[in-house]
Amino acid sequence: MSVTTGDDEKFSKLFVARLSTDTTEESLKLYFEQFGEVAKCVIVKNPSTNQSKGFAFVTFAKPESLNQAQKARPHTIDNRTVDCKRAIPQDEAPENKITVNKMFVGGMSEDTTEEQIVEKFSPYGNIEKIDLIKDKSTGKYKRFCFVTFNDHDSVDQCVIHKHFNLAGKKVEVKKAVSKDELLAAANRGITPYAPQGTRMPTPTSYGRGVYSGSSYGYGDGSSGWYQGFGPGGNNRIYSDDGFGNSFNSPYGEAYGGGPTRGRGIYTPRGAGPYGGTYGSQW
Repeated sequence: MSVTTGDDEKFSKLFVARLSTDTTEESLKLYFEQFGEVAKCVIVKNPSTNQSKGFAFVTFAKPESLNQAQKARPHTIDNRTVDCKRAIPQDEAPENKITVNKMFVGGMSEDTTEEQIVEKFSPYGNIEKIDLIKDKSTGKYKRFCFVTFNDHDSVDQCVIHKHFNLAGKKVEVKKAVSKDELLAAANRGITPYAPQGTRMPTPTSYGRGVYSGSSYGYGDGSSGWYQGFGPGGNNRIYSDDGFGNSFNSPYGEAYGGGPTRGRGIYTPRGAGPYGGTYGSQW
């Protein structure tokens, strides 16, 4: 059996939630083998009771198999419609655990065209809209844009790749998630990857991950995506200025300094979500 290892695994790993208690690792693996060889299948269990927590990780031998599985959504296993998302490593940005159809592309050349953006990102899905932000004071386009797909899976694919060469420039992709969306997710105590309606514990000073115990941070430990939400957290992901320290570099007064004259939709003030490098100076 081929085993996906190292960096390749992040392109081949699927998170499956809302599993039936009747589903076993064997039946789950058998189901997903219709899309390609499954290298590993793990249902996460309660260590005290050995009962399924209702979610699992399925690692395919090849990324193409994961792509086929995602194209075939929704999936019904053991008479239960399950929720499937690409598993994003916990060491990536916290906003990656939130499901959105829009992504931020930073570091572009100021003369990058909409056609070049479409050519680069259309292989990942159907693009509904591209927002190129123009600086009214200079008439030039800023060095970033927003790309909206018709499927959140397209954004997830791009975010996992993270860096792209676009019109001769190395650009970085992030999910376009507002501070309010991050706060709402934390305040509700509900993780987007938990079984529907599952309430999570109140975050501590270092956060309490959703599903800890794995490198993907979906667990009960401090490695999860809530890290930094607590009052004493050492990795705050929001602030009064918008998105907070996690986004200060290299992106900054990006959207807030755009055509809305410092009142961008991704921040309550003029300091935009992604730092300063591609903000007001452009």
